[in-house]
Amino acid sequence: MQTIHQAPRPPRPDNANRARMLISCPDRNGIVAAVSQFLYEHGANIVQSDQYTLNPGGGMFFIRFEFDLSDLERELPVLQEDFGRVADRFDMKWNTFRASRKKRLAIFVSKEDHCLLELLWQWQAGDLDAEIAMVVSNHPDMQGLVESFGIPFHHIPVTPDTKAEAEKRQLEAVKGKADLIVLARYMQIISPKFIEQFPNRIINIHHSFLPAFVGGKPYAQAYQRGVKIIGATAHYVTEELDGGPIIEQDVQRVTHRDDVDNLKRIGRTIERVVLARAVKWHVEDRILVHQNKTVVFN
Repeated sequence: MQTIHQAPRPPRPDNANRARMLISCPDRNGIVAAVSQFLYEHGANIVQSDQYTLNPGGGMFFIRFEFDLSDLERELPVLQEDFGRVADRFDMKWNTFRASRKKRLAIFVSKEDHCLLELLWQWQAGDLDAEIAMVVSNHPDMQGLVESFGIPFHHIPVTPDTKAEAEKRQLEAVKGKADLIVLARYMQIISPKFIEQFPNRIINIHHSFLPAFVGGKPYAQAYQRGVKIIGATAHYVTEELDGGPIIEQDVQRVTHRDDVDNLKRIGRTIERVVLARAVKWHVEDRILVHQNKTVVFN
């Protein structure tokens, strides 16, 4: 198999001085005006703005700004320090991100390759604006495929007796090297200790349209119930199995003519598309989490 060496990808020219700001706060008058005026006074040019309120009469308000700022590396720390006064006034939770700093992904996979391949293809085409730092698997099957892209592959076997030790090795592998964990059909339950290290930074693809058909063999469950649509769900991982904040879902119509194998084939297509969308939106800082829900500015 021919090796495709992974070359460092330079920042996109239009991203060199671009930053993003995500804000959540109690809704009240003047939030957008205050933030916009602040950015203007600091020389920033807003290129995109999205906002959403849960309840104009006193619910939560969410906003995402993209803006350009000359000499971003020098000026952004000043802007961040000064923004504290605005944030305190409106009781804001907020973060800023440099668009040119690509998030590092650690992709966890077992034996099925369709979700992994979709991420690799999108990354190779430049459609997934991230770095794939590594692929971690409890099986060796994907090693040749992954290394052909020039990406490090870590085979860490997992058995009931070695699960704790295996997870320790996984954490050692990703420590300081990954900003986001992507479970691309990784067929192992992640422990609370692992989840603590990556709050709202582990994305899983569930091979059914949650909350229906939770657990194993969802396509067999769907077939037995005679469903007319099947779907897939990408969500953040929490201690509640398959119960974390949902990022993206999609469905496709099926009929009584579709057997379990056909449902699986259709489902694989939905899974890879849904997971890739969720990962893309995360690395582009388009998601805000509130309680057990997400606001996605896509």
